[in-house]
Amino acid sequence: MPTFKTPVLQSLSALPLEFNVTLGFQHSAFSLRMEGRLDHSHHIKKHIPRGELVERLSKALLYAEVEAHWRGDSFAKNCKNGFSLLEHHVCSSEPNATTLLALQHPAESNVTTATGDTGVKRKSISPSTEDARAEKRARKEVEDNHTTMIVDRPQAVTTASKEVKLSDLQPPPPENTVKKSKTKRMDAVRLLQAHKAEVFVVAWSPTTVGQLVSGSRDAIVNYWNIPFTSCEGSSSRPPRPTLTLSNLTTSPQADLTSVDWNPDGSLVAIGSYDAVLRVCTSAGKTYLTDDHHKGPIFAAKFSPSGQWIATASLDSTACVWDVKNKRIHRQFRNHEACCLDVEWIDDSTFATGGSDRVVHIVSLIGSKPIHTLRGHEGELTMLKCNSSHTRLATSSDDTTARIWNIEHLHSAKFISDDILLKGHTRCVTAIKWCPNTQAGEHEMVATASFDYTARLWDAVTGDCLKEFTDHTKYVFALSFSPDGTLLATGGGDGSLYIYDVKTRERNWSWTCAEKTGVFEIDWKQWGEQSLIALAMEHKVVGVVDPTKFKLPAS
Repeated sequence: MPTFKTPVLQSLSALPLEFNVTLGFQHSAFSLRMEGRLDHSHHIKKHIPRGELVERLSKALLYAEVEAHWRGDSFAKNCKNGFSLLEHHVCSSEPNATTLLALQHPAESNVTTATGDTGVKRKSISPSTEDARAEKRARKEVEDNHTTMIVDRPQAVTTASKEVKLSDLQPPPPENTVKKSKTKRMDAVRLLQAHKAEVFVVAWSPTTVGQLVSGSRDAIVNYWNIPFTSCEGSSSRPPRPTLTLSNLTTSPQADLTSVDWNPDGSLVAIGSYDAVLRVCTSAGKTYLTDDHHKGPIFAAKFSPSGQWIATASLDSTACVWDVKNKRIHRQFRNHEACCLDVEWIDDSTFATGGSDRVVHIVSLIGSKPIHTLRGHEGELTMLKCNSSHTRLATSSDDTTARIWNIEHLHSAKFISDDILLKGHTRCVTAIKWCPNTQAGEHEMVATASFDYTARLWDAVTGDCLKEFTDHTKYVFALSFSPDGTLLATGGGDGSLYIYDVKTRERNWSWTCAEKTGVFEIDWKQWGEQSLIALAMEHKVVGVVDPTKFKLPAS
């Protein structure tokens, strides 16, 4: 690939770079950035809105349509053929069969597209989310009337437009897309403004009531103390951060990817694209900093006792740190490609998943895997162990999730069988265990997907118990309530949906009118008090009070 030497070529390369980043093609994005020497370009510090390439191409198609249909002094209006980026346009009064197929069955296409409203697959993107981005579009300040609630029943979506629109280049919403209408501001939701870039991660303290940590694309960490007070009335103001960590790094690529509290709430582990692991105290003081990794850190998690921290990195390795002695314990070089997630099984055993499509189970005693789980045909996106440490749930780009039996993990005769969860039509972005299983019932897991849906599954039989189809964009995040009775989902449409796990019906919903996405959800309970935190694309942290839900009587 030639080096992009001129400013024009460098600016042109910025668009496909952003496109690759958005879709999670980390290797392609990294190659484009390195071989194009974009780090030496002034565009490196600019911001390109997500989906800018698709939006500009759609405008080019509109221009091509006008140009092709202009007849000197008149305009051809009866052409039924669509326009393609790769084929010469020939006018016809009958629609092209290929065009019809693409419009009617976009979900069957092997090509994943992105638009200005689609979100970022954060754990699988390259360390170049700010590379050569164009100037930011102006955004209005978040105001009270930007909050909406979904109140209408699902309605079918139809389209009769013959124009080539941006929406034609992405999969259409499911047929039961909900219609959104503005209402008065719901007092269940508070939007906290302090970040100056997209908020990617949020985590509640396990011990201190209302203490929250949030991290954003620009490597800023904010500490918050959220009071349990009503936000009704115009005089009520959202809280401000009690502490801001703004000097963590000077690297232009330092998106925060992970925040995790230790069990006693005294330390926070922070993962970042600048390849540095940072551990801070609950008061914001630096406890540990280590740059052992040579690539972005996608996950950093404390062990159940808090004695260890495990990390997963783009450099294909996982590392374990001794927290008390503030030093690295061992680096594990087991994956053949990016290590994307890590999950503790017990205090001496953890699992790692990577873009090489395998899960390695590793003991702190040795450096090689004690077991390797194979079956996925795409990158691993998330690993989650159940509370009894007998099952490991994994989600993947291959549109499936799996439940692995790890009950006799340390036995010499260990053989892991797995349950395949099949039903999604696109990448499965997240998987979570229901924290509470009633006596005599099977455990359940929930999954989120780029196919605009979330699903509830029987983790023993693999049966899909319910498909939730309210979202109109990618579903990025989900979380069960601590008691396991409710399920929250968030996606690229800026919506939060709350479902009753028992009835499997939607109980409550909220949508932010700002062009945004919900990247992460953390639902925490302290005694009788409970709060939900949302990491949101439009630079705010959402805090939801579940006691204000207008839930129907059970």
